[in-house]
Amino acid sequence: MLSDMKTTQKPVVVLDEENDRQDRGRTAPGMRRREFLSRGGALAVGLGLGPSLSPFAREVKLSTPTAEKLLWRASVQHYTYRRYGLFDALDKVAALGLRHIEVRSNVKLDSKRPGMLANEDMPVDTRKELKAMLAERGMSIPSVFADFNGSSDQAKRVFAFCKELGAGVIVAEPPAEAFDMIERLCEEYRMPLAIHNHQKGQSPYWSPELVLAACRNRSQRIGACCDGGQWARSGLDPVECLRQLQGRIISFHLKDVAKKGDPQSRNTVMGEGEADCARTLKELRRLGYQGLITIDFEHDTPALQEDMARNVAFIEEQARHLLAQ
Repeated sequence: MLSDMKTTQKPVVVLDEENDRQDRGRTAPGMRRREFLSRGGALAVGLGLGPSLSPFAREVKLSTPTAEKLLWRASVQHYTYRRYGLFDALDKVAALGLRHIEVRSNVKLDSKRPGMLANEDMPVDTRKELKAMLAERGMSIPSVFADFNGSSDQAKRVFAFCKELGAGVIVAEPPAEAFDMIERLCEEYRMPLAIHNHQKGQSPYWSPELVLAACRNRSQRIGACCDGGQWARSGLDPVECLRQLQGRIISFHLKDVAKKGDPQSRNTVMGEGEADCARTLKELRRLGYQGLITIDFEHDTPALQEDMARNVAFIEEQARHLLAQ
């Protein structure tokens, strides 16, 4: 039976032999263990800012220490705080005791510049401002959810932008005709692309079969950003979907939904809906997944921060349960 399988999730990115000899300890795709640990601490890796951070940044207390022991890095999808924008969201995420945020390229930068988006068109001085804010808070951007328009110039600028911010993963739902170009850029920038699944009717990649078809005969740098809540909205079993994608899982979005099989179902706090979040995290553990657990919470209410604190607590509680087994 599938539930009795002892196989583990394999790394999906093949690095060059020299790097492989230097460090065999893999975590997330394309990331060595030393890099993982530094990103999981107070350093904004890859931002070119050096190890010196403010005293405040050094004192940030991580709220998911047990999840870190599983080599799960809890992060927040920028869209969760779309009301505030990226710059204002950083303090919201830091207040949760988290150090990572996944940028969403179609969401505003901040309330002062509502016309400016957090994407590859961000001016140089604004990028410097963002890097400084991240360093002051001891935070990092391990992933970016980007939009590709099919242009080779735009695609290259997306990769360069993500690389500059220190991101290790690009999440996207690219047009099918763009994959040859994107695959070349993945190799050039040594950065994986994780295909995200929105719900049925809103995404060409809503099922595991469609994601696997897009990955077929492609580099191991192209894989899946699995969104369990969107699978549940589509009437699919998130655990079975994870099993189908074993070997191609690059990143993971955690969300719960009020009603399975309803494409428009709203989010609930983790563990209170029908997306079977606890069982999904257990399966990730069984598969040996190590990497981002990105909270993708769309239900924006006046109680957003309280709801998010409960979501973070859910991840840590499940990690403690799994580690004790």
